[in-house]
Amino acid sequence: MKAHTTPKRAILLVRISDDKAEEARGVGRQEADGRRKAADLGWTIAEVITENDTSAFKRRRVHLPDGSTALRTIRPGFRSALDKLSSGARDGLIADDLDRVARDPRDLEDLIDVVEQQNVPAIATTGSMRLDNDAGVTMARIMCSIANKSSRDTSRRVARKHMELAEEGKPGGGGFRGYGFTRSGMDVIAQEAGVIRWMAERILDPRDPWTLNRIAADLERRGVPSATGAKWSGRSVRSIVTKPSVAGLRTHKGEVVGPAVWSAILDRHTWEQVCAVLAGRAGNTDLTLKRWLTGALWCSLCGHPLTGWQGNHGPRYWCATPLDGCGKIAVKAGRAESEVSLRIVVLLTRQDILKRLTAIATTNVTEDVRHELAEDEAQLKQLAGMWARKELSFAEYREARTIIEERLKESRALVQSSAPRVLRSLLAGDVHKGWEKLPPAGKREVVLTLLPDGYEVGPHDRSRGNVFDPGRIRPRITLVA
Repeated sequence: MKAHTTPKRAILLVRISDDKAEEARGVGRQEADGRRKAADLGWTIAEVITENDTSAFKRRRVHLPDGSTALRTIRPGFRSALDKLSSGARDGLIADDLDRVARDPRDLEDLIDVVEQQNVPAIATTGSMRLDNDAGVTMARIMCSIANKSSRDTSRRVARKHMELAEEGKPGGGGFRGYGFTRSGMDVIAQEAGVIRWMAERILDPRDPWTLNRIAADLERRGVPSATGAKWSGRSVRSIVTKPSVAGLRTHKGEVVGPAVWSAILDRHTWEQVCAVLAGRAGNTDLTLKRWLTGALWCSLCGHPLTGWQGNHGPRYWCATPLDGCGKIAVKAGRAESEVSLRIVVLLTRQDILKRLTAIATTNVTEDVRHELAEDEAQLKQLAGMWARKELSFAEYREARTIIEERLKESRALVQSSAPRVLRSLLAGDVHKGWEKLPPAGKREVVLTLLPDGYEVGPHDRSRGNVFDPGRIRPRITLVA
């Protein structure tokens, strides 16, 4: 390898796999050590890329551009660093240790390719990573393989431990407190258990069976607190009464494996009846996405997302007050969808937009990522409730929220990265006909790919009467670059 110049626009990469209490300080230590090493070498750090709560070992099943599937680590921060080194935007990489950079041999090989092709230095403050000669590259490959083996051993031991706990009917530990049980998961909270039994009675009432939303509304009206302090919803009620744990059953990887060591709140027969009734209701309900601009339209007054809503004058998108919106912005759904459809089709016929779309990553994610996204969004609400009840200090709340929001940002980016697959089929033929044939979910993904922050909706000018003004719908940011 040719001698390289001293980096003036280097990247400092810091990473932690599990951001638990003490490890949060590890990121600061990594950055401090990295900056100290850079100063000793005369490097200039232009950017710090932090991978919070990010595993360099855990892989997910993804779809590749050729249509095949493969297991890959999901590390947007690391990939961003490689892209910037490859493009010349950055001219060096420094990290705390080789295992902070890569524990997957494929990731290491991608870094080696960039280092050799662009002739940029990549080092670790511990001296464990030097890729400037054949001996250093060979050693890095060996050490990465050892680190990968260590992660596999740990993963196997943890998986086996969880299996043992499940077989013994014991709680797995971790996570937030389940409604009806203490934090340990071993003891029943009598008052909450009574609420769960009441829920089951309402659902199974032969004369007047209650809907889940009706149950949630009644709990809110009576001021019954949830486990996290968040508002009750039909979804949270369903989650509680259908959990096997309330019937004294232990699950592992979504399957019931046997009786639990804790006491049941609902007897097995009652619990199975509740599950059967709710499953029957779901089977008679169309749960497919209808209002595809939900998540793409935002209130220009309070910044809250608009939600598809059925009002007295037909379907609309509204800054819904029941969902903590201001209630002041609404637009007819049909008008908004027609206007956005027209704009998207026009955009998809512009050559400059088509060129930009080719730069978007084509990796597609599985439903696992969507599930994790929903879990993280729910966890944010739970976290806020814990802080409100003073179970967390503000520093702990802020630290945990930052981590979860970073995960959310990465998960949303991964979810939206499936849209190019939709675009490829859309652009393969007549764009106008292809757009009309897309399902609502596909339309929303295309919109959020072209305009990741969507559109904001302005107030209605009452002086114009009931005439729809397309100018009310404005892009929140510039088009995808």
